[in-house]
Amino acid sequence: MATLKEVAERAGVSQSTVSRLLNDPSFSIKEETRRRVLRVCEELGYRNVFRPAIAVLDAPPSGEELQDAYFAELRDILIECAKSMELDRLTFIHSIDELIERASEFDGFVSIGATVFPADSLRALHAALPHGVCIDTNPAPHLFDSVRPDLSQTMLDALDAMIAAGRRRIAFIGGVGSLMGLHDYPEDIREASFRQWAAHLGLDVDGLVYATGTFSVENGYRQAERLVADHRAANVNAGSAMPDGLIVAADVLAVGVLQALNALHVRVPDELAVISVNNQSIARYTSPSLSSYAIDQHELARTALSTLIDGLKHERGIRRHVLLTTELVPRASFTPASR
Repeated sequence: MATLKEVAERAGVSQSTVSRLLNDPSFSIKEETRRRVLRVCEELGYRNVFRPAIAVLDAPPSGEELQDAYFAELRDILIECAKSMELDRLTFIHSIDELIERASEFDGFVSIGATVFPADSLRALHAALPHGVCIDTNPAPHLFDSVRPDLSQTMLDALDAMIAAGRRRIAFIGGVGSLMGLHDYPEDIREASFRQWAAHLGLDVDGLVYATGTFSVENGYRQAERLVADHRAANVNAGSAMPDGLIVAADVLAVGVLQALNALHVRVPDELAVISVNNQSIARYTSPSLSSYAIDQHELARTALSTLIDGLKHERGIRRHVLLTTELVPRASFTPASR
């Protein structure tokens, strides 16, 4: 077991400073020095006293009610997980510039939301606060850790489920996102994965991918209208027939998709089976109720906090990217084949 002297030497302070910090609640010391000493105590196993100051970079896209609901739930779950891990010092910050400016107040950060930050801002944040974990996204793989649902695997699972249920002409509806990394590619990982896995599975999806615009109910409605107009018109040739399966990138889009299909008298799931992603509470109340792949937000939050603490304790320089599986919650819009 480490000694008081070893802790003091590693932290660059006197033994009396370490002793007073650990035993005298009224002892006044710079916040940065306090955190350094406590971190060293934890690293050396001297005493389990490290309670990091964690910022939450809370920057979800704005303006869409269902997306707002998803991130509101994630905020609450993050706070709940932090309390269960005795991490009661979460500070929510709403811009990357503010976090950079206040970096000295924190040991590390967790980010939530899908806002795309400029590459220069991400590099500046890393220089000021090198330990961070991004939830749901992976904007800078060489700078920060991430914890995300494995959406590529989800797309393969959805295609497999559709094929097993006898659906072979499968369409996709999504929105404009960004692939991970500091490159600005106007493509969402779900769309890229759908195309890739469909090709591997020998599926012809030419003309069946609709992925423009924002992740919103209105955009889901518009894209479903286009899909039906393109493939259900009386004068289309055989190659442009209606799909019999549809994978939607997110529930927020799927709500609009189902509204449009109902208005256009497309029978779901008999004529067109629909699967979505996220499994938000609204999925139970759509017409028909929506089959959706559930993302475990509790596991996202718990893994993000654990990953951050591991990086802080061990001063880990290698970035860690954790993928979590999703699970289909079947409802009326798609019935999977019996196993």
